[in-house]
Amino acid sequence: MQRWLSTAEVPGDWGASVVTVGEFDGVHRGHQRIVAKAREAAAALRLPVVVVTFDPHPAEVVRPGSHPPLLCTARRRLDLLAGLGVDAVCVIPFTLEFSQLGPDEFVRSVLADRLHAAQVVVGENFRFGHKAAGDVALLADLGEKYDFGVTGVPLLTEDGVTISSTSIRALLADGAVVAAAELLGRPHRVEGVVVRGFQRGRALGFPTANLETPPHFAIPADGIYAGWLASLDAAGTETDLWPAAISVGTNPTFDGQDRTVEAHALDRDDLDLYGTHVAVDFVARLRATVRFDSVEALVRQMHLDIGDARRLLTAG
Repeated sequence: MQRWLSTAEVPGDWGASVVTVGEFDGVHRGHQRIVAKAREAAAALRLPVVVVTFDPHPAEVVRPGSHPPLLCTARRRLDLLAGLGVDAVCVIPFTLEFSQLGPDEFVRSVLADRLHAAQVVVGENFRFGHKAAGDVALLADLGEKYDFGVTGVPLLTEDGVTISSTSIRALLADGAVVAAAELLGRPHRVEGVVVRGFQRGRALGFPTANLETPPHFAIPADGIYAGWLASLDAAGTETDLWPAAISVGTNPTFDGQDRTVEAHALDRDDLDLYGTHVAVDFVARLRATVRFDSVEALVRQMHLDIGDARRLLTAG
């Protein structure tokens, strides 16, 4: 898959293509459906598929301080899109200047002049241009002007709930990682670099990888979870994978103040992951975070949590 970090990187000899546009945060099942429709159109026309997306999130540029919690890193977003079989992804730097483009100018400069769109496939709620003035109907009108067709894909719903990045963020905020995984099509992943914490887990016999996570990232509600801990190489590829018990919270038994994400690889006390880029996949929530009256009571509960995590992760 080709990766372009601006429209300027699109090859000069790039021909006609089928294009889909969106933030695609999380690349959830709704996004997957839109990409699948774009691939169907591309197969019929015998053209490549290009995904146009943006970085940073437009909300942070248009309304600073309103950045929604992100469901995946920019790199993982591209990797997930590559896994859907697209031919290229164009990541447009979303600047204040870019946000001022009107709908016609956006279509002309991005879709027509650079990507030579023959067909544009978007979700039926797609908005574009300055102050989100453009919708699918206007896009279709502009398509007639710039000679491309438009397909508006109905939003995917499940049990009456629209699958969206917003609904997934709400589930994660409640700790409902199983339901979030259903909408994502995979467990929610949090990435970060392992840094030194207070090393309390090691002293208690449960060493943990303490993640320094990117800003604006969607962290599930405080609690204890079962999941997977993976080490990643420089390209973001998993190099090792361990079943894990994961703690999210402030460690109230020790009067902690900072919210942390810590993962204990089950049955492993020999790992040295400091400085390693790792990923934590959340499979299920085991319990809420509570304050224990003693360290001994905490240790007893940690043994129970690890047993629960092991049984859940090895079931079936």
